[in-house]
Amino acid sequence: MKSKLQQTLEKKSKVITAELMPPRGGDPVRSLKIAQLLKHKVHAVNITDGSRAVMRMCSLSMSKLLLENGIEPIMQISCRDRNKIALQSDILGANALGIKNILCITGDSVKAGDQPDAKAVHEFESVRLLKQIQAFNKGIDPTFGELSDKKTFIFSGAAADPSCRNQKSLKNRVMKKKEAGAQFIQTQMVMEKQNLIEFCEQISNPLGIPVIAGIFLLKSYKNALFVNKFVPGANIPENILNRLKDSKDPLEEGLKIAAEQAQDFINIANGIHLMAVKAEHLIPKILEKANLNLEY
Repeated sequence: MKSKLQQTLEKKSKVITAELMPPRGGDPVRSLKIAQLLKHKVHAVNITDGSRAVMRMCSLSMSKLLLENGIEPIMQISCRDRNKIALQSDILGANALGIKNILCITGDSVKAGDQPDAKAVHEFESVRLLKQIQAFNKGIDPTFGELSDKKTFIFSGAAADPSCRNQKSLKNRVMKKKEAGAQFIQTQMVMEKQNLIEFCEQISNPLGIPVIAGIFLLKSYKNALFVNKFVPGANIPENILNRLKDSKDPLEEGLKIAAEQAQDFINIANGIHLMAVKAEHLIPKILEKANLNLEY
């Protein structure tokens, strides 16, 4: 059985996904309560894996908990913290637990996190991780030639940044990910509509790979400045910064900006991916303002 995400993309229907950070602790109750708010609002919920090199509950456990609560997960796997044996084990484990969607990422630098003395591994990066999933989906064992207990059935995706200034490098990287087995692209936050248009028209559409466009909720002018300074690749334009700065209700203005982007981006890409760090409960409000509902 294919995942809901895969089925929706293959039918050319528009996809809506959201991002959820696991808890910084051993109790998943709060995260599950937020996930319940997203149920029936999105096709799948993306579980981050050590985002910004900050310790949180593992994405594998949180993804399984979502499944048990009737919510389809997209499990992120970062290459930063594990060697290839651990990564291979996690892929096989995810498949055994019924987790069908995996987003392959290289991972943020440990220097960006709150434990900068930690040792990064990076034996794989996102392209090699995609190749490993593709091999498992074909039933190939990295040592013995053939998996003894059947092949996997993973729908694998990769990340990309349409705002990247080096378009040649961006195109080559996306091409390598597609060749390595990526079946969809989830973008970093997009703030300029033209960047997404060019990415889809010049890169993803010719390659025949669906794109889920990233939308990031900005909660205030101060929050936007923080994102611009500390989030890799972020480049929030002056017009958006000024809207937040001049607003009497910055959070409401941020919701309005995200809703406007959702309305625009869903008609450019194959779907949208909503990110609202530490405010995931507001994602349904963005969808309501954008008047967007699930398609199957």
